[in-house]
Amino acid sequence: MRILLIEDDSLLGDGIRVGLKQVGFAVDWVQDGLAAKLALETESYLIMVLDLGLPKLSGMDLLKWLRERQLNLPVLILTARDTVADRVAGLNAGADDYLIKPFDLDELIARVNALLRRSAGLTTQSVQHGEIELTPSMHQVSKNGQLITLSSREFMLLHELLLHVGRVQSREQLEQHLYGWGEEVESNSVEVHIHHLRKKLGSDLIRTLRGVGYVIDKIAPQK
Repeated sequence: MRILLIEDDSLLGDGIRVGLKQVGFAVDWVQDGLAAKLALETESYLIMVLDLGLPKLSGMDLLKWLRERQLNLPVLILTARDTVADRVAGLNAGADDYLIKPFDLDELIARVNALLRRSAGLTTQSVQHGEIELTPSMHQVSKNGQLITLSSREFMLLHELLLHVGRVQSREQLEQHLYGWGEEVESNSVEVHIHHLRKKLGSDLIRTLRGVGYVIDKIAPQK
């Protein structure tokens, strides 16, 4: 689950990055609007956390550029601008949510998870697939009600596949969601994580399409 974080305050940005990584997100952090624009042109993200008061290119101008390109990336604005007019301007420019500084990290994480659920068309806090249930806010996975212990990468990989049930994803696409900038990726890391998930959750949960990628198939309706 890869996030683009755009925040020019070093202490705040590092705190958000660490907090998001601790709950299972891969985070790319940039500190100005032009660096963010370059990242958006070259990388793939599930959500963007955006400060408005940025150097080189303002957060509002970056948001307008994003929507003019018809990119449907969910955007959560972080800002100290707390007037109604500021919030309305941000939402009208294409933001999906708005969080006023200072804020609690738990609330930020909850809002990020809510945006991810909404973008995936989910209405509940957990993602369910047959006997498997994944709850992002609690970083928990259960099978038939029994909690299953997963590593951070295993959790991230399962979450990504469950959000896109029925869609085949290549190893390269999954690596992009699992690892942020500067994180070393071993050549067989995805295969290893999938092997562990199959051992813990069932060998038939994740299907391999040789030379193409991996998919969790949609469950056929009961007759």
